[in-house]
Amino acid sequence: MTEQTTPSPAGREAAVCRRLVGRTAVVTGAGSGIGLATARRLTTEGAHVVCADIDEKAGKAAAEETGGLFVQADVTDPEQVEALFRTAYDTYGSVDVAFNNAGISPPDDDSILRTGLEAWKRVQEVNLTSVYLCCKAVLPYMQRQGRGSIINTASFVAVMGAATSQISYTASKGGVLAMSRELGVQFAREGIRVNALCPGPVNTPLLKELFAKDPERAARRLVHVPVGRFAEPEEIAAAVAFLASDDSSFVNAAEFLVDGGIAGAYVTPL
Repeated sequence: MTEQTTPSPAGREAAVCRRLVGRTAVVTGAGSGIGLATARRLTTEGAHVVCADIDEKAGKAAAEETGGLFVQADVTDPEQVEALFRTAYDTYGSVDVAFNNAGISPPDDDSILRTGLEAWKRVQEVNLTSVYLCCKAVLPYMQRQGRGSIINTASFVAVMGAATSQISYTASKGGVLAMSRELGVQFAREGIRVNALCPGPVNTPLLKELFAKDPERAARRLVHVPVGRFAEPEEIAAAVAFLASDDSSFVNAAEFLVDGGIAGAYVTPL
């Protein structure tokens, strides 16, 4: 049995399994937050990690830290997305895991009554269209291999509503969930699994920036988390590693909630 330590709220690095030795994983949005934590985790599990990010400095730093490969990519650009997965395959000879994670949550995405069309479109492009493009680009590689795991970052807001709305973000994550479910069903008999990771609020720079501008919104959300805190990026990365590995071989077309109990709560504990 491989020894593992229990993940802590502080997100201390844990002893992990080596479930991905020799496999190639592409991580979008790898320069920070969940993407960076996942690049680190998949590396410790033995994977060759391709770190994709639009931010050259952050992406290069992630690749250097993990001993992986950096590919600068705007995930809303079809040609750049194609080049990303082609580079991964040409470098390592396979594409076994695609963690389509890049996303935004800008402050001008708010209530439907205040969110303009440009803000709506921008969020849809980055959060939903990019996942469509990444799945479309990686699936042919996985079909030729007869195996693969695609993990698309949705959100707990894809399965429940919020009174403190970010309307385009919520709609985009609902789209990611529905698309992941359908792809998981469509390609299941080709050895390809597609799952939607649905994190609760995560202690990332994106969340901190959003809530720093609106402390009342942060307080209103935190009270609904049964465990009494937001997730650490490392905890979400551990879920990605599970979905990437053969330990999850019968998990497919799923909404994989990692939300501290939010979606299951009616009244939270005192």
